[in-house]
Amino acid sequence: MKRTTVALIAPSMEILGGHAIQAQALAQGLQAEGYGILFIPINPGLRPQLRWLRRYPYVRTVVNEARYIPTLFRLREADLVHVFSASYWSFVLAPVPAILLARRFGKRIVLNYHSGEAADHLARWGPLVHPWLRLVDEIVVASEFLRDVFARYGYRARVIRNIVDTARFTYRERRILRPRLLSTRNLEPHYQVDNTLQAFARVQAHYPEATLTVAGAGSEESRLRRLADSLGVAGIRFVGRVEPEAMPRLCDEADIFLNSSVIDNQPVSMLEAFAAGLPVVSTGTGDLAALVRDGETGLRVPPGDPSAMTEAIVKLLRDPQQAVAMSCRARQEAERYTWAHVRQEWAAVYSGPGGAGEGPGQPPVS
Repeated sequence: MKRTTVALIAPSMEILGGHAIQAQALAQGLQAEGYGILFIPINPGLRPQLRWLRRYPYVRTVVNEARYIPTLFRLREADLVHVFSASYWSFVLAPVPAILLARRFGKRIVLNYHSGEAADHLARWGPLVHPWLRLVDEIVVASEFLRDVFARYGYRARVIRNIVDTARFTYRERRILRPRLLSTRNLEPHYQVDNTLQAFARVQAHYPEATLTVAGAGSEESRLRRLADSLGVAGIRFVGRVEPEAMPRLCDEADIFLNSSVIDNQPVSMLEAFAAGLPVVSTGTGDLAALVRDGETGLRVPPGDPSAMTEAIVKLLRDPQQAVAMSCRARQEAERYTWAHVRQEWAAVYSGPGGAGEGPGQPPVS
């Protein structure tokens, strides 16, 4: 019996973020189930002597597209095409060419949309998004939050949650809770790590021994380092890009996880914190409102409010029993996001219109 070959269109781990991590986890799970995987990165590698081109944004885009699009002709070799999707120009440059060629080759197309910016994307990008959504056979999203966004524009989307390998993380009850704080969001504007830094500076007024580890890289790094210097506090450590295999150790060394994002969906970093038993203080943007249930799986604070984040951190440090109880419930929540819980759902998607679920995406309601 011929095995099904799935073409995965996604970033490689060179672009370290949620899409790349989820694509890798999905590929590993599918291979264990007997699927063939044809991985086509949206960011093909460059020879060392040409990597300097990536320092120039527009040149980088042209060079990348010139290398990426020819690789899509390999879609002929696949039985179905699974396209990871972000929003805005990323949608146009990566998913759209893959959708068009997959449709030309008569392949079943699954669009796996992850961006927390979906509402604005679908509302404002009209002809640059809706015609292409009509061409896919199925839209899959990671959360009810995104499903509801797509429903407002007349699309039916199936919810299949993100994947976290809880076995990689050592769950530890922190009955002695120390002010060792951790942020693992990339250093981009919508994650607002500056609010995390400001909250930490306030925490140090109560706990002079407090530390903050900031893991991640991005366009805001220089500004955030300057902000950290200007706050005049010790204990802030920027560790840069952290590979997935190093994340369990980083989580184990910390005692509280912080997240200040203002645009989000279902971040893998939050699931990893849950898996490691880290008490969480987070905003409730996007699907985080469902994931971080205030007082149950973490403490939720308003976006853009470092003072509220400070108060929540101090509350945890003064009541470690509550922190342990929330962390225990959060670990149980994380178990819902393992491969064992989603494998049948992906099998249903790949089996076609007869598979269980909500069916294919539909064009917007006029």
